[in-house]
Amino acid sequence: MNLPNQLTVGRFFLTLVFVVLLSTEWRFANTAGLLLFAIASVTDYLDGEIARRRNLVTDFGKLMDPLADKIMMAAAFILLVPHHAFPAWVAIAIISREFLITGLRLLAASKGVVLPAEKLGKHKTIWQIVMVLYFFLLLSLDEMQTAGWFFIGTPWAYAWKIGGPLLIGVVLILTIFSGGGYVKKNWKLITSGAM
Repeated sequence: MNLPNQLTVGRFFLTLVFVVLLSTEWRFANTAGLLLFAIASVTDYLDGEIARRRNLVTDFGKLMDPLADKIMMAAAFILLVPHHAFPAWVAIAIISREFLITGLRLLAASKGVVLPAEKLGKHKTIWQIVMVLYFFLLLSLDEMQTAGWFFIGTPWAYAWKIGGPLLIGVVLILTIFSGGGYVKKNWKLITSGAM
């Protein structure tokens, strides 16, 4: 197994540990989750870059890399809902878009067509990662202050109420437009697959 594929498999493992940690009552679970998600996000970037630069693109990587990304992001969004970072419908809308595009890619693959990622979709992913890191950073700061590591009041409460909705809005807009654009561009593929 080459290095990019090892990084992809590693991201599955990191996501599993991330979910297990954040499903516990450990006082520093969100801080650990922040670190694990950040590491997993870096591997997401590295596996693609290494595969392209070293010509190590494989069928395994083409299938498993986007799957690992989607599982990682879906897990993070689901785990943030109980913290009231955003309503459940936001997570459902974002995850539904990912399922829709994955289904479209599988349909295309069954016809021997490869649908590459588009720039708007890549921007969407970057902003999703930023949003998840933002909320977990605020949760981590709250954990550290609760543990008595420092005391500076709760400025992240304002960051949560002001910055959070702004990021959610950006992510939702990019999610809707990138998904809608992808479907529109490949509409003939969808209609031909339904016949």
